[in-house]
Amino acid sequence: MAEPSRQALLLRRLFDAALAAVDPLSRTPPHLPSPPAGRTAVVAFGKAAAAMAKAAEENWAGPLSGLAVTRYGHGLACRRIEVMEAAHPTPDEAAVAAARKALALAGALGPDDLLLALASGGGSSLLTLPAPGLSLEDERAVGLALLRSGAPIGEINTVRRHLSAIKGGRLALAAAPARVETLVVSDVPGDDAALVASGPTLADRTTPADALAVLRRRRIPAPEAVFRLLEAGGDRPVPRPGSVAPPVVVAAAADALEAAVEAARAEGLNPLVLGDALEGEAREVGAAHARLALSIAQGRGPVAPPAVILSGGETTVTVTGKGGRGGRNAEYLLGLALALDGARGIHAIACDTDGIDGTEDNAGARLGPDSLARARALGLDPASRLAANDAYRLFEALGELVVTGPTRTNVNDFRAILVEG
Repeated sequence: MAEPSRQALLLRRLFDAALAAVDPLSRTPPHLPSPPAGRTAVVAFGKAAAAMAKAAEENWAGPLSGLAVTRYGHGLACRRIEVMEAAHPTPDEAAVAAARKALALAGALGPDDLLLALASGGGSSLLTLPAPGLSLEDERAVGLALLRSGAPIGEINTVRRHLSAIKGGRLALAAAPARVETLVVSDVPGDDAALVASGPTLADRTTPADALAVLRRRRIPAPEAVFRLLEAGGDRPVPRPGSVAPPVVVAAAADALEAAVEAARAEGLNPLVLGDALEGEAREVGAAHARLALSIAQGRGPVAPPAVILSGGETTVTVTGKGGRGGRNAEYLLGLALALDGARGIHAIACDTDGIDGTEDNAGARLGPDSLARARALGLDPASRLAANDAYRLFEALGELVVTGPTRTNVNDFRAILVEG
């Protein structure tokens, strides 16, 4: 593996500062609600679930029990809360078992009790229970097709809510008449908490017709049972806006970027924040950011070098290649690299804050001015790799993957472009 350059190490320090700022172990305790007169049951779900659950039980006075379900390998030992692991992004039987257990915990609560929901990104897959008339395979097929279509998370989770027996507020309905409080580590652009993990304890503002429109617009080849369910409209009860307690967002991409700004200034850099809610096709966003970086390098940008361009949010990848490997951050970087075309003095890092870029074992990758030339010297054609959605293998060959392991948080993507001038 290539030794990281001074610039790569600097960018990694910015990423580490961003991660530390959204650690659920420190972000969750200040927002815990007041204990109830009766029992408290925790249901935590998502990639930050284990850390949020651990933070809750270590800072809770009184009786506490519950369940946390997270991605395989992302667990933490808890004393009073059971920790389960399941598959992501395609749900498995363990996710179904976790959903059934969560509904049973909620259903056993009474009017003096509290259901404390701890939600984070990834929970849509990790807490899965198909609606009546659907199978797990039906849900898996639709979810995978949506992910490959390049649909934004808002559209994907609109469909997921209406194919589920637990999402879209149905876990809150199961807990009635108990009090329900929801804390959220947000991974969605705009921090709409109802989109995080498809909102099992939050009111649903969408309808089956909305979900059906997404499938038709994206030309998703869903099973017939899915279309029948959505076309029927359904009379399954769901909580409506105003009927459940508003959620509290305890950590989000804006917090990560704020910490990165402070770290950048400490390094003597001029930070430019493009926003915490960027969306779009990953390679196209990368190309647009390259144009901005070049303008800054040439003295025509909104900040002067040395500068760092920071952004968060969630790009998407429309999969067109077969057999390619790589998540949206690697694809973003390869799009950025091709548009920069080896421009001097520009380095970048792009990573998912959960430590997993797509379904790979890396958080993301880093990029230097010589990355394209080194790739071509190895016989790799960057443009062909991008066309094949195969950015992972290129950055792997260069030794430029960023591997963190599970971070047990998730505020989505972190991107930083260093412009030395």
